[in-house]
Amino acid sequence: MFRIFTTDEFDRDYDKLDNSDKDRVKKIFNQLRNQGDNVGKGLRISILREKKFDGKRIYFLVYNNYSVVLSLAISGKKAQQATINRILLNIDHYQNYVVEELKKRGLA
Repeated sequence: MFRIFTTDEFDRDYDKLDNSDKDRVKKIFNQLRNQGDNVGKGLRISILREKKFDGKRIYFLVYNNYSVVLSLAISGKKAQQATINRILLNIDHYQNYVVEELKKRGLA
């Protein structure tokens, strides 16, 4: 079972969604909790994945060694490449974020 963590950017993107899209995201999170890196499409590096829904994409990192999925952002097709590039530039920061969150929650 995977834990789901979110970034501030993801939370802001999520807050902008309508209720039907929020419900879809919750269903995707349930899939991620149970299946981790078997959900969505892999992108450029092994831990980076995206899951499409209703013309949007959720971007997330799957850390199998921590049993954590870190949800990073939600965007449309137009912003896809810019979002992926931004994620790749900050990839080290995200792992540190996961480790710190695990420590805060007493799980590391």
